[in-house]
Amino acid sequence: MTSSVDPSPVENAAPPGDPRVARPPEHGGESATTVVVAFVANGLVAVAKSAAALLTGSASMLAEAVHSWADTGNEVFLLVASKRSRRPADRGHPVGYGREAYVWSMFAAIGLFAVGAGVSITHGVQELLDPEPAEDLGIAYAVLALAFVLEGVSFLQAVRQLRGEARRARQDPFEHVLRTSDPTLRAVVAEDAAALVGLVIAFAGVLAHQLTGSAVPDAIGSIAIGVLLAVVSLVLVDRNRRFLVGEEVRPAVRDAVLARLLALPTVDRVTYLRIEYVGPRRLYLVASVDLAGEERETAVGRRLDELERAATGHPRVAGAVFTVSTPEESSLVPAVDDRNDPPADR
Repeated sequence: MTSSVDPSPVENAAPPGDPRVARPPEHGGESATTVVVAFVANGLVAVAKSAAALLTGSASMLAEAVHSWADTGNEVFLLVASKRSRRPADRGHPVGYGREAYVWSMFAAIGLFAVGAGVSITHGVQELLDPEPAEDLGIAYAVLALAFVLEGVSFLQAVRQLRGEARRARQDPFEHVLRTSDPTLRAVVAEDAAALVGLVIAFAGVLAHQLTGSAVPDAIGSIAIGVLLAVVSLVLVDRNRRFLVGEEVRPAVRDAVLARLLALPTVDRVTYLRIEYVGPRRLYLVASVDLAGEERETAVGRRLDELERAATGHPRVAGAVFTVSTPEESSLVPAVDDRNDPPADR
């Protein structure tokens, strides 16, 4: 007789020492700190901008207030992404929950598009059709200056993390922020950069409103901020989509993994190697290898098990599966043998 009761957490836990099952990620603390800094900064800025928008009636200030509230909400999604993606693997999820980071980051990007871009553009169009004069613009300037300082602090924290990771990955920071497997870092950098640009646009709109007495420049500023947020959100959606469907590692990382495999004394050749990201800084690899020497089936099984354990000994390899190559298969060779100084993965 079978039971319909779900297995307990203990029964569902991954067997200890299984090389095919991911271990809990050892990284992610710095990204969480970056998100928390962004959350605090955006929350304070959102309150200040909302008050300024109510007092001045500026369309650009209202767009900026909506932008900051959208960013604040997004940081909550990013914190959830960081926490849930670091859960340990179990029998139901043998390579862990790393891809949850891309799901929650996708929600954040969609929210930025729907709330930030949608409301800003809609309000700007309404202001063009039915313009209203703004007043007490000195308040708007003061809040914009305060916002620039707070957003700048958050942006500098994100850039500091970005530069460190880009240096370890031997990439240009701009290239790294687009290709990194960490969606929270990419989102914070993109949103903070957009926030600083949006502040400049809002300042220009408010100043033009004051100098001309017309609400049209202010409304155009609101629309421009909305378009900026739409572009940023679509880029973030596309990057998360790529990692959700399975993103291969860049060639330098693949070559480094291949070089390390060939350096193992039990490996004679590697004839197949597939590596993809299963979460932020988490890799899963499948390889076909030609073992050194001639051994019986049981011994070969043990040696393959040893290889899988050696591969998953690296903190960023979530799991590995090795099979035995046939003599007819072609050997793989890394383009650059940098096993002694491999580039950090994304």
